[in-house]
Amino acid sequence: MLRPRWIGVLVLCLAVAGAFAALGQWQLARAIESGQVVPTETESVRPLADVLEPGVGIREADAGQRVSVSGTWVPEDYLVVGNRVNDGTLGYWVTGHLATDRPDQAGLAVALGWTKDRETADRVAEALNADAPTGAVELEGRLNPPEGPEEPAADAAPTDLDNMSVAALLNRWNDADGLRVFSAFVVDDVAAEGLEPISSPAPSQEIQLNWLNIFYAAEWVVFACFAVFLWFRLAKDAWEREIEELEDAEEEAAALRP
Repeated sequence: MLRPRWIGVLVLCLAVAGAFAALGQWQLARAIESGQVVPTETESVRPLADVLEPGVGIREADAGQRVSVSGTWVPEDYLVVGNRVNDGTLGYWVTGHLATDRPDQAGLAVALGWTKDRETADRVAEALNADAPTGAVELEGRLNPPEGPEEPAADAAPTDLDNMSVAALLNRWNDADGLRVFSAFVVDDVAAEGLEPISSPAPSQEIQLNWLNIFYAAEWVVFACFAVFLWFRLAKDAWEREIEELEDAEEEAAALRP
């Protein structure tokens, strides 16, 4: 391996390995660059009409957007939704039905507040159903995508709601036949009387890497290692071949001796 010939081959293999390593680094940089998420401005309050239309699914980029909306509360449509976690504590939400100020009065589900006690949630909902606020209201909150249906607990009553499904709430609202509704719901910034504000932090911005580029980067690293291994393998083969030739020569010389 210390002969000039094999030192030259080693230099060549190291140059090839360095080129492969550079290509691997470039692919890794591409994976990080293409995986960077451009932060969305979710904390600037936007009118709900500019973000979402009734009957249209919410875009991923709009999930968590702070919105403003105005309308009137629909009496007797205040419902309790269970299985709600607020700052690590399990509890209940009280939700309401807001008839927005659109010409079609499209319905919007609104989470009004949280409590860890079911009796408190039921009492607040009953009070609101008995004496619903009247007149136009304007609220601000965070827009959230609806939750999918879940299998109810074994001890749950048939009327219990354990997920924030707009479709499930719509089925419980009064006079909802033919009503257009928003597919998402809003968490109100201000809690209703007797409830605690719902913790609704801004959505986190995660970086998803481009795994195809990472795979290519790993391939170039393998190629770089193989270039060095190839030099070692060739040098070892040459050394073993010389040893075999030397042994053959010694055997021939021994055979020719009298």
